[in-house]
Amino acid sequence: MSGSQLKPAIVLATHTMGLGVIRSLGMMNVPIVAVCYDRMKDMGYASKYVTETIYAPHPEGEEDAFVDLLGRHAARLGGNLLIPTSDETVGAVSRHKQVLERDYIVACTGWDISEKFIVKKHTYAAAGAAGVPAPKTLVPESTEDVEQYGRTIEFPCLVKPCESHRFFAHFGTKMVRVDNLDQMVSTYQQATDAGLEVMLQEIIPGDDTLVVNYNSYFWDDEPLVEFTAQQVRKAPPEFGAPRVVMSKEIPEVREPGRKILRALGFYGYSCTEFKKDPRDGVYKLMEVNGRHNRSTLLAVRCGVNFPWLQYQHLVQGKLPSAARYRSGVYWIDIARDAVFGARYRKVEKYSLGEYARPYLNPHVFSVFDMKDLKPFFRECNDFIRRAAGAAAPSAKPQRVQASTMRG
Repeated sequence: MSGSQLKPAIVLATHTMGLGVIRSLGMMNVPIVAVCYDRMKDMGYASKYVTETIYAPHPEGEEDAFVDLLGRHAARLGGNLLIPTSDETVGAVSRHKQVLERDYIVACTGWDISEKFIVKKHTYAAAGAAGVPAPKTLVPESTEDVEQYGRTIEFPCLVKPCESHRFFAHFGTKMVRVDNLDQMVSTYQQATDAGLEVMLQEIIPGDDTLVVNYNSYFWDDEPLVEFTAQQVRKAPPEFGAPRVVMSKEIPEVREPGRKILRALGFYGYSCTEFKKDPRDGVYKLMEVNGRHNRSTLLAVRCGVNFPWLQYQHLVQGKLPSAARYRSGVYWIDIARDAVFGARYRKVEKYSLGEYARPYLNPHVFSVFDMKDLKPFFRECNDFIRRAAGAAAPSAKPQRVQASTMRG
């Protein structure tokens, strides 16, 4: 089928996740409409596959205006596939899914399901009810709860947000490691003062290679397509987002991955993260991302194009079927790997061979692509601007002062 015969896909957010979707569909000749809202992070709109770019209000801070914008474009773009690729856009679209479905084919769950994976306390509650192993977790309702938990937990431990994207937007970190009760109470109070709900959680020990991804396309409670991968390096180490990932068969996480998705009532594409606890050898649930993840292009490089499978299913009515994939292929976020590799070289202690291995084996980069260079140039430009801004003198206080991440 030629590109002129394919319905466009409207990709909401063009950060790393969105760029992965844009390229995955663009290489299949699907016309792409990019909807951007973050000038400091969006770079996927610069891809050669994008036929139109729409600038939108922020889907969280200005949710109604964001949804209204989609409504105004419905006369021209209605009937096409709408793909939210960030937590903010998933939240906005899923809360208004019934309205948006009047005009679009919407590629996400409704809020009754999305809330269960976006608000992490619901995810862990569902895991506990379904018997899916997870770290010991408490959702405190008061400082007294924190103090009581702090007298029973082994330090260090984590203060984690119930809504990761909101916490990161405010504090610039995904979670905070605390080493004693005073730090735990201080971090909790700073979060609650900012209107953010948090959890207290034990740390699963071990390095980044113990973290794995269970990627799947679920429908009618069945995993139609599955793909697993091992995280190799994070940015920053231990508690950050992945910067190097390797495709690998990890059969041990298939059953718990299926179990948590069934417990959530989930359907469509998701990436579920587990970490193997070296104390008992059990893979424990970290989080469920009910959207395309950062390393989407890894699965594509290995032979499983999840965005295209989703497009074929929702637009063309073709149900996906199980696919074989290649193991030992790497996904590399080259900019973050270079920056964090240099910053944490004394902590990670990689030999030159260990560091270079992903680059010397079959791989795909998150942004850099010789056939589609503009997003990489855009990313470099934004990186320089952010670095210059961070270096400039500022009277703005640090938002999280109780602790910093390990390393």
